[in-house]
Amino acid sequence: MDWLPAEGLLGNDLGHAFVPILTQEEVYPVMARQQARTTPDSSHFEAQMDYPVTATIILCIFILFRNTPIVKANNQNLSFLLLASLFLSFLCVFLFLGRPVDITCMLRSTSFGVLFSVAVSSLFAKTILVCIAFKATKPGYSWKKWMGAKIPYSIVFICSLIMFLICISWLSTSPPFQEMNTSSYPEKIIIQCNEGSNIALYIVLGYMGFLAAVSFTVAFLVRKLPDSFNEAKFITFSMLVFCNVWITFIPAYMNVTGTNTVIVEIFAILASSAGILCCIFFPKCYIMLIRPNLNKKNHLLKLVT
Repeated sequence: MDWLPAEGLLGNDLGHAFVPILTQEEVYPVMARQQARTTPDSSHFEAQMDYPVTATIILCIFILFRNTPIVKANNQNLSFLLLASLFLSFLCVFLFLGRPVDITCMLRSTSFGVLFSVAVSSLFAKTILVCIAFKATKPGYSWKKWMGAKIPYSIVFICSLIMFLICISWLSTSPPFQEMNTSSYPEKIIIQCNEGSNIALYIVLGYMGFLAAVSFTVAFLVRKLPDSFNEAKFITFSMLVFCNVWITFIPAYMNVTGTNTVIVEIFAILASSAGILCCIFFPKCYIMLIRPNLNKKNHLLKLVT
């Protein structure tokens, strides 16, 4: 830092005064206190609270009707696990709001990756369960031994563990961090998160896409099995919504800058999570609350015959 003499700034009796000449790098911290823009705060997204509240209401409904046939079908524990992961996915959006710091930068991308892997692998496990349940009813097939809880839980555990290891590798090698973006807006500084490694981010998105594509394919193939077991048609629609959202996300994310990147990420998380929530759980809630006569074992057995 250099100093420039300036006469008379402090009065003639005090002699000469000096004012600093700041370099560009030294000006930025001063400007940051006055003009810095952070990522959007929660006041801009108050409506997002509707999503976790809706997930909580649905979870309460499922707990209340947990002993009914429609909840017991397709493994109710997987349904509760799916609801919990969707609820946490809605909440992880708050990590994208407000002034970012290093810890929130590291948590936000990895948290939604792990939570979505749990959600999508739960749907994949449900689809496999549909197929096994149908095969077990046919004579001459030895699929009944696969009807235990180990298969679906193993699928969820293995698929989620792979994503967890990917995120750990990301954080160990090139973790996201806070940075000041001085190029997106003239005379403004954007305090944002740098992903650290775009390759790691695309690996996370690619693995999520792989899980969704496999779940969609298997669900599409078994969508016409008897409805007493079948949740596959709803899984097909939910994975179709999920894939469309994240396929659209990639070019949008690559072509926006500044705070718009955060908005795109928030929209993708909320839209994909809401799509799964609506496609999987709204039809069941409709039956439980509006058409309870359909939530009977005799009715479900008739659908098979």
